[in-house]
Amino acid sequence: MKVIEVEHLHKRYGDDIAVHDVSFSVGEGEVFGILGPNGAGKTTTVECLSGLRPADGGRVRVLGLDPRSERAAVRRQLGVQLQESGLPDRLRVREALELFASFHADPADIPELLDRLGLSDKSAARHKSLSGGQKQRLAIALAVVGRPRVVVLDELTTGLDPHARRATWDLVEQIRDQGATVVLVTHFMEEAERLCDRVALIDAGRIVAVDTPAGLAGRAGQEQRMRFRPSAPLDEAELRALPEVTTLARHGGQVELTGTGDLVGAVTSLLARRRIIAADLRVDQATLDDAFVALTGGAHQTGRADDAR
Repeated sequence: MKVIEVEHLHKRYGDDIAVHDVSFSVGEGEVFGILGPNGAGKTTTVECLSGLRPADGGRVRVLGLDPRSERAAVRRQLGVQLQESGLPDRLRVREALELFASFHADPADIPELLDRLGLSDKSAARHKSLSGGQKQRLAIALAVVGRPRVVVLDELTTGLDPHARRATWDLVEQIRDQGATVVLVTHFMEEAERLCDRVALIDAGRIVAVDTPAGLAGRAGQEQRMRFRPSAPLDEAELRALPEVTTLARHGGQVELTGTGDLVGAVTSLLARRRIIAADLRVDQATLDDAFVALTGGAHQTGRADDAR
């Protein structure tokens, strides 16, 4: 079932085209990533599908509903965490959750939600006193307090330290495991590889590719590299004859191979037949980061959140 459908989405700000002919769909229960360099149009795209900005062209549906003309119905089933929460500094954690819960007919149990997100001991704390990781956990709690079927998370780990980032990833996996469909906007390659079932790569307001993280990495066009020390003499001619092997070189007792396809499987199968162990094995393969650079031309840098465009 398609939970989200975006077809030929257009959005401009004056003479600046933020989103140009973007199309994708998201299946039920999927974690769908929207990945791209700063200013690529990621945030504008999710703001349009969330009903926060009007599109200038195209068609957007969330659970079969128009997020602009049927905004109230969409909001009952959609939770959104934006880059900036906009919460008053003096608002307490529990007060914020109670306020957001009052907007829904069947909200989540607030004490249970506080406990699940590690905020029980901060329920009386004011927003301004929270750490970056605690603010992000609160933002997630506000997004899911209404038990939404769809959750949009926009750059939720920007500015967090590695420990807080990984803890937040665990929370996203919990949301998915409880049956929600998640749209995750990010420019962190590791985050997309860890969490996303599929990724839409956006560059300059256009969709460059939609695929699994592994599928996108495969498009980088880079060869794999293997290095190992054979436990016994081997016939280099046999290795060179494998269709997957492009080059072979020796560095002392170490063998280094490059190739394509299932290079690792082909080589290890041959070694197993010859009863040779590949000691100190190291494999370098194309990553989502490689795909990002290859598919966006390498002209962009990541490291900070998108602005509203």
